[in-house]
Formats: sequence, structure tokens, C-alpha cells
Amino acid sequence: MNAIDIRKFGLAVGATWAILYIGCAVVMMAVGQSGTIAFFNSLLHGLDVGSIIRPEVPLSEFFIGLLESFILGWLVGACIAGIYNFTIKPNKSQ
Repeated sequence: MNAIDIRKFGLAVGATWAILYIGCAVVMMAVGQSGTIAFFNSLLHGLDVGSIIRPEVPLSEFFIGLLESFILGWLVGACIAGIYNFTIKPNKSQ
């Protein structure tokens, strides 16, 4: 088994989380508040998000959230890769 490059995997997960964050913002802009509530209520198995959806998010808050999402995603990816690398058995053919 090969080891996973921790930085590259962290980057991949961080970038994926950032893309999902942007996708969420696009959904909110495209379908409005009621559509966003319907979308996330169905996605979250019936949890009612109506009381916590805020359709007007300042641009500065969007960018801070995007950066936070990337950083958290990078940390999660790096942890996954690190734990995986720690637990794999060394390749006996080398």
C-alpha cells in the first residue's frame, strides 16, 4: 500500500469543501429563501432549517466562510491522510 501525500490530500479536500460552499451560495441565490429551505430540508432528512436560513449574507462574510471552509477541509483531509499513513502496513516487497 502506498502512503498518501498529506498536503495534496488536504488540498483536495479543502478545495472540494470550498466548491461545496460556493455551490451552497449559488443554490441560495438561484432558488431564493423558500427554495433553499425546501432543498436543505430534504437534504437533511426532514430537519427544518427555515428558522436558521439567512438569505442576505454580506460579501465579506461569504469570503470569510469560504476561507474557513477551505481551512477546515484541509485540516480534515490532512488528518485522514495522516491517520491512513500511520495505519498502513509497510510494503514487504521493498
